[in-house]
Amino acid sequence: MAARKAFALRVDATVLDAMQRWANDDLRSLNAQIEYVLREALRRQGRLPKPTSDPKPAS
Repeated sequence: MAARKAFALRVDATVLDAMQRWANDDLRSLNAQIEYVLREALRRQGRLPKPTSDPKPAS
């Protein structure tokens, strides 16, 4: 799993409330929802590195 870093974020209360409702609807924590939205935006813009093919032996 990739290393995780803590990051303080200032956000408008209205946006935060909307993100919390969305997270609740998707059964995610607020933190997980924010990370999901950021990752999807980066993926759509082609700004995430391409996944490497790391074949793992079958067990």
